[in-house]
Amino acid sequence: MFSGTIHTRERLGFGRGLEDKVTAITVFERGPAVQRPSVSAGAVAKLWGLSEIQVGDRIGEAGADVSDHHFSPPTLESVVVAGDPDDRARLRVALGQLAEQDPLIDVRQDDSRHELSVSLYGEVQKEVIQATLANEFGLEVTFRKTTPIHIERPIGSGEAIEILHAESNPFLATIGLHIEPAPDGSGVEVRLQVDARAVPLYLYKTLDRFSERMGQYVRQTLREGLFGWQVTDCIVTMTKCTYSVPDGPPSRRGPLSTAADFRKLTPLVLMQALARARTVVCEPIVRASVEIPTGVIGAVMAALARLDATVETPSLQGTLSTIETVLPAAQAQSFQQQLPGLTGGEGVLDSSFAGYQPVSGDQPTRR
Repeated sequence: MFSGTIHTRERLGFGRGLEDKVTAITVFERGPAVQRPSVSAGAVAKLWGLSEIQVGDRIGEAGADVSDHHFSPPTLESVVVAGDPDDRARLRVALGQLAEQDPLIDVRQDDSRHELSVSLYGEVQKEVIQATLANEFGLEVTFRKTTPIHIERPIGSGEAIEILHAESNPFLATIGLHIEPAPDGSGVEVRLQVDARAVPLYLYKTLDRFSERMGQYVRQTLREGLFGWQVTDCIVTMTKCTYSVPDGPPSRRGPLSTAADFRKLTPLVLMQALARARTVVCEPIVRASVEIPTGVIGAVMAALARLDATVETPSLQGTLSTIETVLPAAQAQSFQQQLPGLTGGEGVLDSSFAGYQPVSGDQPTRR
């Protein structure tokens, strides 16, 4: 709790405009959580009754003194395999339910390989998901090797257009799209640079609604880029839009366009524009602080060098030393496993997500 007080039986607003009643409260006090009628600022508590709440939702109103709290994206993923092949459909449903509770799990289905994968923060989360599937859904599962989740960013700008009634265009619409790089960490921005009279408002009612839907079509398409990874940090601008009408001029005459025409044509045009812009695959990196006995600093520095880590000058403090380093997330997992052996069990690693960096050499792909 950052401010205010929550009482039992109080109705709370949270997340995406949802509201529900708090049915019970327990507050952590010097150990176990104890049932209480309320919880106030500065305390940590459990709430019951908010049935539709998700991980990351904010409860209450955001005051001027409250900073924007958010979770770093998961940097790893692993394929989940049902112990019994006949349980594959049940596994998909169970993982879907877990993803509804925690959107950061982000279940991904590969239909060509008949595989399900989940996003992860680390190896321990595998054990948590495995135990949850066993205890709550009666499913025995195993995980395959953990791999990093890369992203793609556009290298340059690209533009493409598909014109209504052209031989290459099987849909009743004209769409022109331009894609260009945006600052790192900015996500995907969708803009409209078209005349409102060229927008099928009989389908979308308002220009804002059309812009919102086009944003959905674009972001759905960019979930898989040229190398199979999610494309981000870009600006997509709609430069051309036309729809078909039965009584229109010859260039637009034909059956009335539907929303499906725009939804299905957008990916074709956007991927053409993306291919012209080209993309680079970027790997997740973490910033880590390692506290170790000074006597093993040479061995630890050598291990970090083998993992392509960028290491700052160690800080020596008597019998203990601290190393600040930046390294790929996948290598951080390996280093964490090596650290006890390198330091006789005395090494301490504290790491945090530090963004993405372009992959050098061959670009890793995902089907």
